[in-house]
Amino acid sequence: MAIAGERERPHDPERSWYAFAEAMTMQLPQIEARSRPDGPRADWADLAKGLCIILVVLWHVIMKHYLQIDWHIPVPLPGAWGTFGEQLLPLRMPVFFTISGMFAAAAVQRPWRVVRRSRIATFYYLYAIWFTVHTVVLAIVPRFDTLAAHSILDVLQQLTVTPTNLWYLSALAVYFVIAKATRRLPTTVVLSAAFVLSAAASAGLLAGPGNRGQMYQNLLFFLAGLRLKPWVERLAAASTPPLVIVGGLGYLGFMALLQVLGARQWFGVWPVAGALAVMLGVAGAAQLQRWRWLARRLTRLGRRTLPIYVIHMPLLALLHWALLGPFSRLGTPAQLVLATVLPAALTAVIIWLSLLLHRALTRTGASWLFALPAPRPVQGQPSWMDEPTQVLPVLWADEPTRVLPVVRARKPARVPATVPR
Repeated sequence: MAIAGERERPHDPERSWYAFAEAMTMQLPQIEARSRPDGPRADWADLAKGLCIILVVLWHVIMKHYLQIDWHIPVPLPGAWGTFGEQLLPLRMPVFFTISGMFAAAAVQRPWRVVRRSRIATFYYLYAIWFTVHTVVLAIVPRFDTLAAHSILDVLQQLTVTPTNLWYLSALAVYFVIAKATRRLPTTVVLSAAFVLSAAASAGLLAGPGNRGQMYQNLLFFLAGLRLKPWVERLAAASTPPLVIVGGLGYLGFMALLQVLGARQWFGVWPVAGALAVMLGVAGAAQLQRWRWLARRLTRLGRRTLPIYVIHMPLLALLHWALLGPFSRLGTPAQLVLATVLPAALTAVIIWLSLLLHRALTRTGASWLFALPAPRPVQGQPSWMDEPTQVLPVLWADEPTRVLPVVRARKPARVPATVPR
């Protein structure tokens, strides 16, 4: 992937690993802050986000609806779908957070007063407003299997220390605080501490009720995307079909080995699985760009992940309430067909309905559901979560590191309507 203003460079594995080692010893490099960067899009990253949001919805469909149906069929199709979803657990959110971290570098360099509103307050606001919506909807379907508030104590806990299935938003608010506070520390120190936290949480050594454990585990990937962005971009640029095939087989082999050994909760194993999945996801997304018809649609979806993320769970709860009984009472032939196609079909329907509802809400003036209201309304400015993914300057290992001055924004950056990085 050529960078605007730079000459094309051949891929050199030794150069890449040298750059990786060099990055691990550096502080977070200062990047020129721009309110509206005008560099070329990194489409592979938006494509990866689109694929990940599909996998997130698919996982919830499988676990919270599909496997709750009373199946009476002679083949273990439900178990096969469940196993498929489990193999992708280290990929979905780690890739999301890695990409979010990659494009948080400029924001982290801004003054605290800007970061507080444009990132920290925005993401916590989105979490709080959609927590309220989810709580109301889930009260209608109390048997739906997901974390929901049923008392004032539950509300207080889930708004603070025990996030619900909207935890990605609250995690980003917390991660920006940590990234900003640790920006002057060496990368080795920061990532080592995050790795230990992730390993301890995945090994069950830390209490992780609700989705708190997920927040502990995924900080590593956000900070890795933030700190190792040039190396991740080089990995995407160096991707080839044989590399993706070998990486995919290696990842599946590693996951199978964890299953056989029962090693998922061994200390340090799960962060390693996540790192392998991220590398596979980055390389695979770069290669999927070759399939232009599919790539265009996944890329476009990857720029509208916020409404899907916040809306899909209430929709799934209502559909589960309406469909569970009828699906459970179907005859065996009909259930065989349903067991084969339901997860994929229902995932597509829920994503379509989420985007349709988002469009209707924003057109009727409810854009405040998708962005922190600004003191002065700003029309047409995209949300940070939906800004075109930008390719920022890459520091090559054989060039002197250039520290660019931080441009301090005169006014706090606003993050209005529309659409996880």
